[in-house]
Amino acid sequence: MTSKIKLGILGGGGDSLIGVLHRVASSMFDRYELIGGVFNPELAESKKFAKEVGLRTDRIYKDVDSLIDAEKKLPEEERMQVISVLTPNFLHFPMAKQLLENGFNVICEKPLTTTYEEAKILEKSLQQSNTIFAVTYTYTGYPMVRQMREMITAGEIGKIQKVDVQYYQGWINSVIHDKAKRSTVWRLDPKRAGISSCVGDIGTHAFNMIEFVSGLEVKEILADLNYLYKDNKLDIDGTILLRFSDYVKGIIRSSQIATGEENNLTVSIYGEKGGLKWEQENPNCLYLLEDGHPIRVLKPGHIYNSKLSLDGTKLPPGHPEGIFDSMGNIYKGVAKAIKKEDYNPAEFPTIRDGVRGMDFIEKTVESHKNGNVWVKLDQ
Repeated sequence: MTSKIKLGILGGGGDSLIGVLHRVASSMFDRYELIGGVFNPELAESKKFAKEVGLRTDRIYKDVDSLIDAEKKLPEEERMQVISVLTPNFLHFPMAKQLLENGFNVICEKPLTTTYEEAKILEKSLQQSNTIFAVTYTYTGYPMVRQMREMITAGEIGKIQKVDVQYYQGWINSVIHDKAKRSTVWRLDPKRAGISSCVGDIGTHAFNMIEFVSGLEVKEILADLNYLYKDNKLDIDGTILLRFSDYVKGIIRSSQIATGEENNLTVSIYGEKGGLKWEQENPNCLYLLEDGHPIRVLKPGHIYNSKLSLDGTKLPPGHPEGIFDSMGNIYKGVAKAIKKEDYNPAEFPTIRDGVRGMDFIEKTVESHKNGNVWVKLDQ
């Protein structure tokens, strides 16, 4: 039997939703064994949490420096092989850079860093380290998102002519209207979140999904952001026009103040022969739209789906596949890469996706601050 990949985690302790998501995802295909890590800035809290989730405490460390130092002293077959970075945004860069420089494979939450410049530095570090680096744009792991990508790649909807992505949430309403309360939320703090809240958190997901499913790259953007209050330093809503070419255009609409919305990510790609639409809150349905035909609904697990889609399907048709499954598929792809097995490049987002995401975030803010003008992304 193939030995399991030894996994460490930075962050994600306590009641962290993202921590639960990554721990469950890593366990799905029996490819990983969670060894330890740094779950909390306080060592005592980290050890307490480790006990709660059934881990020994001898490989729970005070900080990332202690982790690297101790793990590198172990025989290669015993040390952690991959580390997941689940901390607030401002810690992604220093932690990931240290891990790469010490030969660890890395799975990093998005956005990759807090600046585009940091992202490019990480990309160079990865080239020198010869390790595996994945960025968890979670939604790329859904079977029907992968099916959407494969159908577009195969030309089933023809040449793309319109792209429309909406990502609406309403959660920040509960804090944004209270000046004292909003100062306590790290996603609204530039020192911890970077230069953007809404675009940096969910707009970057929308951007990544567009490029992932369409196979196109955004060339230019024009952004109009909303901060809602003069003293609020980070955007919480925005509309971004996209140019892929002179004849292919699109739009991203993202908001954290869409009252009543939960996690409404909808991706629509329209080609000359048909359109495809997918909704995160109804992830098992991929809608195929064609002139003169009734809407067709494709669902996971059926033989009409692509090999990539079926590889990410764990249940028989009719059984829901959700966000845990989606993240699990990303972990599965990373495991294949670490083990040097054959894998489809679409099985996990790479550092290049993270770098383009940071370029997108910075250019979006630049477009807005310069008077809502067109700005080119780096090629």
